[in-house]
Amino acid sequence: MASTLGPRHGAASLMATSASTTLFRRLTWEGTVPLEIRVDSKELPANSNRGLECYFIQAARVSYLPLLVPDVKKFLVDVVLDEEGAKILKEEDWWFEAEDGSPLKWHWPIGLLYDSHTIAATIRPNHTTDPIPLKLVLHLALPPTDKLLLVPSAEACKQAFMGQLKEADFIRWGSTKRMTSLRKAEQDGIWEGIKEHNFDDYWRVASKVTPTTIPARSQSPPPGPGSLHTRPPSVDPGTTTTAPDKDGASSVRSVPVRIYLPDGPVLQELAPPLLDGERPHTVSRFLTSTLPLLFPETGKRHAYALVQGVVCPPETELSWLGACMAGADGWVNICIGISSG
Repeated sequence: MASTLGPRHGAASLMATSASTTLFRRLTWEGTVPLEIRVDSKELPANSNRGLECYFIQAARVSYLPLLVPDVKKFLVDVVLDEEGAKILKEEDWWFEAEDGSPLKWHWPIGLLYDSHTIAATIRPNHTTDPIPLKLVLHLALPPTDKLLLVPSAEACKQAFMGQLKEADFIRWGSTKRMTSLRKAEQDGIWEGIKEHNFDDYWRVASKVTPTTIPARSQSPPPGPGSLHTRPPSVDPGTTTTAPDKDGASSVRSVPVRIYLPDGPVLQELAPPLLDGERPHTVSRFLTSTLPLLFPETGKRHAYALVQGVVCPPETELSWLGACMAGADGWVNICIGISSG
């Protein structure tokens, strides 16, 4: 039992937990989504090859649309534009639009954009069952700043990202001290990790801000036959937890969580990792208290929760999600899908 382990066994348990946390963080980091980016042919310069204005990319979930612009520009310069046409294009005027005509929120992670748009599509009339890939339109001029708030440049994206990190820091610990104590080189480094999609560089700094360990469940069942990964911590009868450390996932004041309804508002509620100071707070309990009509305490549930493209089991602990499946900006984004039938 965890409570009877000596120092030697306790250290081994902590190392195993740390390795497990790193494994799931890396799996989240390496997640990708397929995008089809079609350039608005009306905005292409004369003499462009309009038969090749479509670009396909497998984009990192934790990345952002403005960070795709260099790759898209290289594609356009290489195969679509002539030399004169390439000179007159200004990247700061580029912006993305969904296939339905709505400007895309460039400050949202790409994985969140994909999940929210594909879920929203399923509740519209005549929707197709195959959401792959997500189709985007790239405009090369006249960004609607009244809807986008700021021109979607890489620098504006960095500032928005850092703001989200600080907000998550405050929700998690009750202050932004951990973020503000980072040196400028470290803050720049965490953004460079996103730009270059470098897991080690990002987590070298991010580990100073986010929880470092997750609760160990001494009696959680082992993975079933054929399982590829260790089962996430769950609330099983009789499980016990190790004493939380000050940097542990159960020691945070609240897990930074946002709920995204299909074609609806974004909800943000306090999500403490423990209930009554000892019971792990689960996705099921959180959604039942926040959206009782969709997730009733008893009876059939009318919706499901999607986190990083994965349907989340009801017993998943919020502290585990916060430590292992949060976005690079520190937020656990739960997209709500409506169950069919």
